[in-house]
Amino acid sequence: MGLEMIDAGWLSILPPVVAITLALLTKEVYSSLFLGIFTGMCVYCFSTGSSLLRAVTYVFDMMAVKIGDNGYMIIFLVLLGSLVVTVTRSGGTAAYGQWAIRRIRTRRSAKLTTALLGLMIFLDDGFNCLTVGTVMRPITDKHKISREKLSYLLDATAAPICIIAPISSWAVAVASEVEEAGGLGAFVQTIPFNLYALLTIAMVFFLSATSFDFGPMKKAEESPQYPPEASGAPESAIEPKGTVLDLVLPIVTLIITAILGMAYVGGFFQGVSFAEAIGQNPVAGLTLGTFAGLLVALVMYLPRRIMTMKEFMSGIIDGIKTMIPALTILILAWALGGVCREMIGTGNFVSSVVSGGHISMSLIPAIVFAVAAFLSFSMGTAWGTFGILLPIVSMICSGPAGAAVLMPSLGATLAGSVYGDHCSPISDTTILASTGAQCDHLRHVETQLPYATLVAAVCFLGYIVAGFSRSAPVTIAASLVMLGLVFAGIALLQKRGKEPGFAPKKS
Repeated sequence: MGLEMIDAGWLSILPPVVAITLALLTKEVYSSLFLGIFTGMCVYCFSTGSSLLRAVTYVFDMMAVKIGDNGYMIIFLVLLGSLVVTVTRSGGTAAYGQWAIRRIRTRRSAKLTTALLGLMIFLDDGFNCLTVGTVMRPITDKHKISREKLSYLLDATAAPICIIAPISSWAVAVASEVEEAGGLGAFVQTIPFNLYALLTIAMVFFLSATSFDFGPMKKAEESPQYPPEASGAPESAIEPKGTVLDLVLPIVTLIITAILGMAYVGGFFQGVSFAEAIGQNPVAGLTLGTFAGLLVALVMYLPRRIMTMKEFMSGIIDGIKTMIPALTILILAWALGGVCREMIGTGNFVSSVVSGGHISMSLIPAIVFAVAAFLSFSMGTAWGTFGILLPIVSMICSGPAGAAVLMPSLGATLAGSVYGDHCSPISDTTILASTGAQCDHLRHVETQLPYATLVAAVCFLGYIVAGFSRSAPVTIAASLVMLGLVFAGIALLQKRGKEPGFAPKKS
């Protein structure tokens, strides 16, 4: 925008405070972010002698600048939404379900297959929940796995894998928020410090491979209830024209072509090293990969009359529509970060307060995790949470004292955001997980809350370790040991006929 940054002092923290407070009070992130931006522009304009009308103009100027700066990101997300919808409508997921139900013969393999499929579909969490739920529900029902457990498996693999997969809508969104820290490269560096995602995935496989359960989930598994379908199982209403390849091939094409696209855009074929090339403009590479996936889907579906051209284009438009909420949050979050970082000096002020307030930088990761978890649970959105907090955390850790804990703190922000989103009853991912499993929504929230909170408690301790050790291997090892000790303690209490926080086990 070409405006000079001012030193607004305490007023510089007003925009994020307004956004967070309104989000907590209203449970609505869009208006909260917008009013946060407007507050920041008012601070700037009143400090420089400009009018209220100028503040309104600056709000939209900032949004326009950020849309222009992140054009490739917006194109990638709308293409990804289009690919998700068209692949779903091809019938490939239903075909996979029919293939899988003939081969999965034990309860354990049903749970493990659900978890593995949840990890394979890492492009988008909503797509993950609905696709895996539709495919696996008849299989888990056949093996007497409760709908509550299926909901947990869906929810506990959807966002956690999306937030650590470099090729996903979540990864690109996070990379755009930490551009100054290194963009997608910085996101990759946060993966070892995203303890909630890593430990949750580890817990999912442990629970799937064993018969270990506790709390309300244990009771649900002992006497599973299956609600009657409204009009027969959804699968019975679908006559899939597609095959398993119609699901797999477009996604595999996306992944391979995205990597090649990153290399091409970055100049790998002109002599630049591969590692350097893929970091030049990774979102452009992802865009090329997603477009290639759509082209492969088109070539596969139309000649075999799985879809008409009109149906294919309808899927593309509907896919774009599914991305509008996420894009709205991103644009508002980019603008909020822009006004704080570029106009009123929020980062400089917060960094000076932290460094002068005798708050140990080693405790920042744990504090950030707790704040992100509370905010995400209250708002029901991980994207809204890290959209607000990532720019602030980046600014807090921008000085020499904070550089060592920047990646642990960014990882803690993402981890806390996913935990809150995982548990919140108003989260779209939580709702989609219960929808995909056709489980009562409140039962899903009730049964998964102890599992998610147990992992979060271990993560909080793990971030204390991360703050002092600054080492990802040490942090992960310590966290896994703590999680194992907690499991051992619960098993011991169960053996004695008592569980922590729950009624004694009936003999």
